[in-house]
Amino acid sequence: MFTVPNLISLARGLGVPIFLWAFLVHGSKTLALLILVFGGLSDYLDGKMARALNQESDLGKKLDPAIDRLYLLAILFAFALKEVIPWQIAGLILFRDLALGAILLIKRTILPVTYLGKSATFNLLYALPLLLLNQSVLTRSFAWAFAIWGVGLYLLTGFSYAKTAISK
Repeated sequence: MFTVPNLISLARGLGVPIFLWAFLVHGSKTLALLILVFGGLSDYLDGKMARALNQESDLGKKLDPAIDRLYLLAILFAFALKEVIPWQIAGLILFRDLALGAILLIKRTILPVTYLGKSATFNLLYALPLLLLNQSVLTRSFAWAFAIWGVGLYLLTGFSYAKTAISK
């Protein structure tokens, strides 16, 4: 349980409330962005270390995607609240997670994360922080292109996961 990768994941999870405080209470986009960068780097690092140290665990396989969801939901909520993104985008992603979560609960199953699922989460978790940098037309366009692609992939993987779960 207390493997290095799991401890990194837990530390990453502590970044969620700190991000919310930094962005919503303190009003610091820079600090919020740094916390999100830490979250992204540590997400990569925990998986890499789990494989390198042969410390992959059932807890880690559940903890990592759960913390990804927490980060994503926290970012969506905070960004929608501060009008960085429209509520409709936050609602689409939240609906996907709630619908898929309900299906998985009803079917009493856990699905392995697919490469496309990881790509979708990667796109969103890297696109959304880029929206904090929207200082120029170029960075704003790049951030929104990345975000729209991420939302599309996220919805597509939601349908794929739901289809797989329903067929079990």
